[in-house]
Amino acid sequence: MASTTFMRVDDVAAELGISKSYAYKIVQKLNDELKKQGFITISGRVNKQYFMERACYGTNKKVRN
Repeated sequence: MASTTFMRVDDVAAELGISKSYAYKIVQKLNDELKKQGFITISGRVNKQYFMERACYGTNKKVRN
């Protein structure tokens, strides 16, 4: 599988230019949000599409005032 559905903590840290420990906190927060929506999550990984939307990379819907 060339394209992955999930991002690991290392991927999140590299994408945002942050430390690995802070990336763990972000992954945990995003997974908590997904759990509240009824999704199954994997510890240490986050859905790539959801990460991109929440990091303001993949959405055109939100407009910042």
